[in-house]
Amino acid sequence: MTDEPLRSIPRFDFPGQCVRIAEYADVEGWQRFLGETFGSQEWLWDAPDELRFDRAGRELVGAAFRLPYECAAAEDSARVPVTPAVRPGGLRADEARDFRLDVATELCRATGDTELTCLRDVDVLDEPLEARIGIASDVALLVQHGTVVGWSLTDPVRYLTTGFAAPDPASPSPAVRSLFSECLDLVTQPLLDQVQGRDPAALARLRAADEALRAQREDRRRADALLSLIGNLVEDYANR
Repeated sequence: MTDEPLRSIPRFDFPGQCVRIAEYADVEGWQRFLGETFGSQEWLWDAPDELRFDRAGRELVGAAFRLPYECAAAEDSARVPVTPAVRPGGLRADEARDFRLDVATELCRATGDTELTCLRDVDVLDEPLEARIGIASDVALLVQHGTVVGWSLTDPVRYLTTGFAAPDPASPSPAVRSLFSECLDLVTQPLLDQVQGRDPAALARLRAADEALRAQREDRRRADALLSLIGNLVEDYANR
């Protein structure tokens, strides 16, 4: 661990269901970034989480985390520990070599979705965490037995965007905060299964969210980020 967290602002690409922390702003920049760094990265037929390090100093220079589609049970989400406190800092690799960082499989949602905690599996909750390393603004790695077992994003709606675009620096509106929680319900299990199975009640919620997002007049950039995925689901499952 080092004393310097990443300075890049997190970008929560909602249609891509991915949180990125890096300086690149497009696909070409991302490809150059991968070529100039080492660590965990996407390969053919494989999309692990990413921690990328500078080749010269071996210090962390970027990260990307994929949001799980499976929501943990409410009783498990309630068990997510609040300690230890987040300690801001970066990482330095022991050696310059590539590796694989498994994606989280369980999404734990705090009340009001004020924080999303993504875990390797719910068994992580059976023992205390050793550390929370705040590698960027509102993003922390969860460490247990010397291993990264998950990550968390505080105030996720603040960082909503699409693709590689920077999020809106203005504060989120209350309406979009509420719509964010509804949209997160719709794109994760178990409600996503009901949408894909064309359950009438689930499709009614999907259409209502789509209409509310289209009618939203303020905080349009965040509303459009949510609409990018919700609109696709409406087209795929609710327009037939």
